[in-house]
Amino acid sequence: MEGPAIQAAHAALEEALKQFPKESKGQCAFSAKALEVVIGQEAGWYFARVNRRVDRCPGFGPGVTGLETDWFELYAISPDGDITRYPYQP
Repeated sequence: MEGPAIQAAHAALEEALKQFPKESKGQCAFSAKALEVVIGQEAGWYFARVNRRVDRCPGFGPGVTGLETDWFELYAISPDGDITRYPYQP
């Protein structure tokens, strides 16, 4: 992966982590360990899908249901580095 793609993936990961409740900080299911980023590029823009992978955490952890295994966030990262969360309702 190229440097700008890594920076875009990291920015998307950081934004996704902000979506988790602050009281869940430190729990595996609400950490970067439980997330993966799929990144693509088009016309200078990066598009990132952050998938939740609670299967990487033993026992998934408190407050996590089976329905949340399909949780994801979508982001667009501009050539200038601005990041925007895609507004959707799963």
